[in-house]
Amino acid sequence: ADGYWLMAGLMILNVFRPSCYCFQGHAAPLLYAAWAEVGFIKESELLNLRKIDCDLEGHPTPKLAFVDVATGSLGQGLGAACGMAYTGKYFDKASYRVYCMMGDGECSEGSVWEAMAFASYYKLDNLVAIIDVNRLGQSEAAPLQHNMNIYKDRCEAFGFNTYVVDGHDVEELCKALWHAEQTKGKPTAIVAKTFKGKGLKGIEDQDNWHGKPIPKDCVEELINHILSQIQSPNKPLHPQLPNEDAAPADLTPIRLLTAPEYKIGDKMSTRKAYGVALKKMGDASPRVVALDGDTKNSTFSDIFKKAHPDRFIECFIAEQNMVSVAIGCATRDRTVSFASTFAAFFARAYDHIRMAAISQSNVNLVGSHCGVSIGEDGPSQMALEDLAMFRAIPTCTVFYPSDGVSTERAVELAANTKGICFIRTSRPDTAVIYDAGEKFEVGKAKVVRQSDKDQVTVIGAGVTLHEALAAHDQLAKEGVNIRIIDPFTIKPLDASTIVASARATGGRVITVEDHYKEGGLGEAVLSAVGEEPGIVVHRLAVSHVPHSGKPQELLDMFGISAKSIVAAVKQTFAN
Repeated sequence: ADGYWLMAGLMILNVFRPSCYCFQGHAAPLLYAAWAEVGFIKESELLNLRKIDCDLEGHPTPKLAFVDVATGSLGQGLGAACGMAYTGKYFDKASYRVYCMMGDGECSEGSVWEAMAFASYYKLDNLVAIIDVNRLGQSEAAPLQHNMNIYKDRCEAFGFNTYVVDGHDVEELCKALWHAEQTKGKPTAIVAKTFKGKGLKGIEDQDNWHGKPIPKDCVEELINHILSQIQSPNKPLHPQLPNEDAAPADLTPIRLLTAPEYKIGDKMSTRKAYGVALKKMGDASPRVVALDGDTKNSTFSDIFKKAHPDRFIECFIAEQNMVSVAIGCATRDRTVSFASTFAAFFARAYDHIRMAAISQSNVNLVGSHCGVSIGEDGPSQMALEDLAMFRAIPTCTVFYPSDGVSTERAVELAANTKGICFIRTSRPDTAVIYDAGEKFEVGKAKVVRQSDKDQVTVIGAGVTLHEALAAHDQLAKEGVNIRIIDPFTIKPLDASTIVASARATGGRVITVEDHYKEGGLGEAVLSAVGEEPGIVVHRLAVSHVPHSGKPQELLDMFGISAKSIVAAVKQTFAN
């Protein structure tokens, strides 16, 4: 009951206008009821709420046409709304507006205030944040309870045009929404004072009613009380017709206009090759946009910014919000979004990434500075868990390119792949090993060294692929042949190529990775061959928390360098 009037005011004023909505997921039943009220859902379907064969789930997901992003994990809606609003104002240059309803309890989440700062900085005057201040959290009162002045002061301090209203007064809500539409140059916050269970005897403003149904013996009395308050309008509403001024999304595939320009043997870091590829994708399509968390001079997304400054979003050091903004930008296929930072820093945005999968988002995340090979910056900057993180996301494709050519093709493939894509890039300059015309596919590995006399299969990726190639050359001088595989995508992994190579080399496989052993390349390979008899996988990986040092020193220390691979190959024969 507390949120119903908020939604009613929003629907009355805007339901027939082209708008985007982010909604507090815990209030899903009233969202569904509001859409039933305007005829989009059959009323009878509401009785199937949360049933396994019904799309009206406990929290809304994009299985429903009127849901843009999934909600339920708190504090993320405003970031996604910022992405939608930014897209509307700066990319689409359209008149649609974005409304985000939040609960007061979720305002304890730091990501809410990251989003508030973003919205104000970019003057998103097409964004309205509605805070439903009903005083109560899940287990006890929210920190500020009904102290409306503090909510108002905080919103204004973040640069929002702010109104405090009675959230149960539809007329007052409509006025605030109208004023928001007239305000230029800043986003609007509507801080609505409400009471949980408004008008329900024994329930209104009481603890311990979160997510609970009304007892059966009270239902009839309370429903009759609510029905007695409903007033039929004296005349039918005639909402303003929509102004459809956003161009239809162009869903044609986006391809690199020119092949990679590297020659075999050229030195190029994959992080820089990402920037080059992103710029070329931006040349190919105006739908390609880039976001970064104040690391653009390290991820090399600044190459894109210099070429397409109007399609670059600086999100500053707020990785949670950056991911949510990218998700918002990608909704309704309005953009093809690439968001980059150090791979390690995606860890703090992991819940946002998890929710992106539930949201069926097509967002591309690019993490640089992976592993101990970054060197002197030390362990806080070294992504050593990221493959495990992204492999666990159900809709995620994980790219791990090893040179400039494969990086450009990874970016091209990611732009056209459904679901979340993660591209892992490295800091050191490494040799180009592929011809510019080499073809790459998702889930297809490359056998980069092989012979009929190969005795061990070695699988490396990124920096460790180059270490494996160096080991190959050293062993060849000693009369030992090994097969080298570049997996290209860690998920999906090319199991058939790996199994075939393993069988051709006596069932002996060595994986080498600049990542912790848990959840990385080695475990992916183990999963691929787990049901194949006679195949043994020996894993070389980072074994404990590292520290600063030169890249080669660290590769040697953790046993993932060429000399470690040589030793592992010889140990395989000894066993």
